[in-house]
Amino acid sequence: MDDLAELLAQAAVDAPDHRALVEADGRSLTWAELDHEVGRVATGLGDAGIVAGHRVLLAMANRAELVAAYFGVLRAQAVAVPVNPRATVGELARMLADSGARLAFVDVGTADAVRAAKAMVDAGLAGERSDLDEDALARAAPTSLVTVGEAAGEAAGPGEVTYDDLLAAEPRPVPPLLDPHKLAVLLYTSGTSGRPRAAMLTHRALLANIEQVALIEPPMMEANDIVLGVLPLFHVYGLNAVLGAAVRHRATLVLQQAFDPVGTLDLVARHACTVLPLAPAVFPHWLAVHDLHDRLASVRLVLSGSAALPREVVEEFAALTGITVHQGYGLTEASPVVTSTRRSAEDQPGSVGSVIDGVELRLVDEQGHVVEGDDPGEIWVRGDNLFSGYWPDGSGGPDAEGWWATGDVGILDPRGDLFLVDRVKELVVVSGFNVYPVEVEHVIRETGGVTEAAVIGVVDDDTGEAVVAYVVAPGLDPAAAEDAVRRHCESRLARFKQPSRIEVVDTLPLSVTGRVQKGRLRGLERRRALELLE
Repeated sequence: MDDLAELLAQAAVDAPDHRALVEADGRSLTWAELDHEVGRVATGLGDAGIVAGHRVLLAMANRAELVAAYFGVLRAQAVAVPVNPRATVGELARMLADSGARLAFVDVGTADAVRAAKAMVDAGLAGERSDLDEDALARAAPTSLVTVGEAAGEAAGPGEVTYDDLLAAEPRPVPPLLDPHKLAVLLYTSGTSGRPRAAMLTHRALLANIEQVALIEPPMMEANDIVLGVLPLFHVYGLNAVLGAAVRHRATLVLQQAFDPVGTLDLVARHACTVLPLAPAVFPHWLAVHDLHDRLASVRLVLSGSAALPREVVEEFAALTGITVHQGYGLTEASPVVTSTRRSAEDQPGSVGSVIDGVELRLVDEQGHVVEGDDPGEIWVRGDNLFSGYWPDGSGGPDAEGWWATGDVGILDPRGDLFLVDRVKELVVVSGFNVYPVEVEHVIRETGGVTEAAVIGVVDDDTGEAVVAYVVAPGLDPAAAEDAVRRHCESRLARFKQPSRIEVVDTLPLSVTGRVQKGRLRGLERRRALELLE
């Protein structure tokens, strides 16, 4: 199979009356019903002037219309551009312009922001003052809006149509996709620094990873599974590893628009969910629930990705529930799965598993040589699941031999299990010595009362860089917390690894998948250096 949309069509043939999607309010669609709606969307897009290769922005929370729009865009052989529905107006404007989107699907939570973003792009196209960079504006196109759900009840502005009006009465057949290397999805990813860039994911890459994961034994999903769909579908984890896999296995996906500690547990119990793909940020919320074991009685498999879970969290969750958390390592650019503990011969605390079939992995040193033994090295990957480079020119993609440098640092043990160390670009070099922030963060979290820690490097006149730690310690006096962390680090870390400064804060900035946004912390430090902060 070469066409991602054909995956859904085949599910409708194989299991037409099986439930495909269930929304939190109880609304559901079978595979046949979903496939029919996807066909109506694809035909409606064609009637609206969307042709093969046009980009279509999807700015919605998890809902059935988002799934139908996503596959409808693919069936029309256009390019889907799922974006964070909580993105700021400025971020949305840049993604609208940079992608050259001709159409944008919006719901009640995003309609106003996308309208404002569209106005910014339109002003730039008209030659008026704009904060958008010239490169993005050079690709911009006039954008129309499709309003979904409650947003359709608002007064439609110029260039707007409701989702129901877009739907064709009956779907028309579409020609087969002749080239599996055709671009299917643009996913914006910020990496470690700079403005977000869109990874170019083809039909081949997305399908390849779905099939690679399907080969894992024992399987992660089966047709009788009921899968929790709380991970955002604008993120590659939710979009391909969860939605794509659910379609591949004809499992039922229960959609929730946003995680709520108690509400999500209620949803799991109400629908007897069996597979829970989660972000790391979920676990600290659930560990405090006294009847967690009973609430998760229907669950057979818990998956976590996007960031490594601390060993103590995994162990506490297993002790409370009797459920092993299976972790993996992946990236947007790999569609996303690279490794899985489901593949490992035995449980290795701290590991993110071994490489999945169809993907190759090696560690490389700073001179480009393959690392031997148990030394850390940059993780390079190769496989049909890799992206084609960054939009619009394919820059930064795999090399001539198909290898792509991830920017992550890891260690491979003799069994082939991968242990993540840090990001190459997050490495802090103090007086010529390498400091891996993850190591320092682990030590800081050992301090009594500390719940979270994030370590970054800052410019230092004497040592080149210095280590700065941001620490969350609820219930502790900031001065006491700082003193406790400093004393513990002095007992556990070499002098050059110890934080030169410790900032005790209420919270750390997190992404929607629970990853600490260290770029925002670096921004604070830059403003501090410029004396813009007190």
